[in-house]
Amino acid sequence: MAIQVKEIHSKTLLTQATGYLDIGFTHSLNPYSGCAFACRYCYVRELPIQKFKGIPWGEWVDIKMNAREVYRKEIIKLRKKERPINLYMSSATDPYQPIERKACITRGLLEEMLFYPPDFLVIQTRGPLIERDINLLIQLKERCKLLVSMTIETDREDVKRIFAPFAPSIHKRLKALQKLHLANIPTQAAISPLLPFTPEFPKILKGFVDYIWIDTLTIGDGAQGRRSSRLKMPQVFEEHQWSEWYKRDLHKSVETYFIQFFPKEMIRISKEEAFLR
Repeated sequence: MAIQVKEIHSKTLLTQATGYLDIGFTHSLNPYSGCAFACRYCYVRELPIQKFKGIPWGEWVDIKMNAREVYRKEIIKLRKKERPINLYMSSATDPYQPIERKACITRGLLEEMLFYPPDFLVIQTRGPLIERDINLLIQLKERCKLLVSMTIETDREDVKRIFAPFAPSIHKRLKALQKLHLANIPTQAAISPLLPFTPEFPKILKGFVDYIWIDTLTIGDGAQGRRSSRLKMPQVFEEHQWSEWYKRDLHKSVETYFIQFFPKEMIRISKEEAFLR
């Protein structure tokens, strides 16, 4: 799939947290616009940034070339307000999508955070490329509260290929989680969105993570399932005879199942709980 890559200069970088991020976070931080992983269920497909782009989701990425400088300027200004700065990176892109290997925008931001750290940083990704920055993350966790949240929607590669064919394999993501955990970096497995999985899924995650985050297409798309419906997710589940995995209260039964393998305090449910405790 050809990707249209464009270098841009952004006026702002830290966006006031709203919606599901307003629990525990003050701002979101997106090093890029667009995402080459092009997951079929991604709610960003339904946001204005994509609706008015004129290019299919997954086929364009804008690189925020001045992200490091803008971050420095904005966080210095925010610090004057003497309030906590809790950042979620990222809400509308993946900070470790393929272009990051060359552009290093996310790495540059982490380097800047060593001098101007937030109070809390969550890095949300499905990119094993994060392994490259373990050295920076080890340093950063001494300067702020840090959590690396790796998206692992399922343990089934056949399911992943249907919903996220361009995303890294589950195996590579699990290996990245293991390396992060061994480096004593706080980790979370984000089962987000929750897709059909095998009974062995919890066992595969055991020993790799500090937290489990459970989210579904109906409670986690920012519109009570309406965006997922417009993306025809119910039809995709039905087509593959997985309709029982699209129930609105599915997260409750999955939480009950995972509690058999993990302490209850390790498991978090989207929107019902904050990342911060």
